[in-house]
Parts: sequence; structure tokens; C-alpha cells
Amino acid sequence: MTDGVDNELVKQVQKGDKEAFNLLVQKYQFRIIKLVTRYVQDPSEAMDVAQEAFIKAYRSLANFRGDSAFYTWLYRIAINTAKNYVILYNKRRQAIEVDVIDLEQTLNRASMSECGTPEGLLIKDEIEDAVYQVIDHLPIELRIAILLREMEGLSYEEISGVMNCPIGTVRSRIYRAREAIELKIKPMLHL
Repeated sequence: MTDGVDNELVKQVQKGDKEAFNLLVQKYQFRIIKLVTRYVQDPSEAMDVAQEAFIKAYRSLANFRGDSAFYTWLYRIAINTAKNYVILYNKRRQAIEVDVIDLEQTLNRASMSECGTPEGLLIKDEIEDAVYQVIDHLPIELRIAILLREMEGLSYEEISGVMNCPIGTVRSRIYRAREAIELKIKPMLHL
């Protein structure tokens, strides 16, 4: 299992094996970069933030006890690093890829029946833009929760670990984010 491999690599790093950490970086670098780019728009800045997250993880690995999966711990570090970047530099616009159809299903909305028509495509684009705007302007804690759930596919338990908060708080944040999105796109679905 991947957790077992990760745990063995972590133990090797804790004994001073730097190559074992390189293997962890190689395994997770693209996922971490993808995660960070959801919060940091500039690609070169996102790479720097991801690198900083790995440096923080390396420096803190001696304290990793294995209470959570390694990737959950690493995600938490990456999110906190990205959040600190956003707060410090006041970067409010993030590059977000949202699959509107999946989001609509999550909101228990029927997909549009005429998506293939020019009118349907225009409406889909307008809805997608509206969703981007809503997510972009959500408070950071709501934005992180909805992105981890909808984009990364993490469970509530995993999000709780990443965000270091109770599952009830995660559920509340996701509910509030979905509610804000629904308020914005609901009128558009009845066109």
C-alpha cells in the first residue's frame, strides 16, 4: 500500500537518507504544484510556493509521527504555505479549473439539456464564469474546503486532516461554499 511505502521513506529520511526524501518529492511534486496553483495564479510563484512547502516538510519531517497519512500532512503544509502567500501578497485571483457539470451534480442540479447548441454553450460558459467568480471571492477557509472536496476529491476526514479542524467544521464550510455558488448560478439554470 502507498501509505506503507511513504512511511518507510519517511523513516529513512528521519535517519538522514536525503535520497528517500527526493523519492517523496518526485512522487508528490505534481500533485502539490497542482494544489498550490489553485491558490497562486502566477506559475513561477506557484512553483516557488510548492518548493517552499517541500522545504518546510523536509525541515519538519523529524517531528512527523504518522498520526495521519504522509500526503495528508504534506497537503496541509502546502495549503498553509499557499494561504500564507495569498495573505502576504494579497493575491486574490487564483487559477481554478472547475468542472461545472460535476459541481452542478454536487448541488443536485440537473445538467442543461441543450449544452451542444450555441446558446447552451454560451450559458455553460456564463455559469462557469459565475462559479469561478464565486469561488474566487469566498473566504479562504471556504475556498480551500470546496476545492479539496470538489477538485482534489478528498473525503471529509482527509479534508479535516489537511485543514486541521473538526469534520463538522469541514461540512459547514463546504455547505456554505456550495450555498454561495448555488445562489449565484440558480437563476442561470432556469433560463
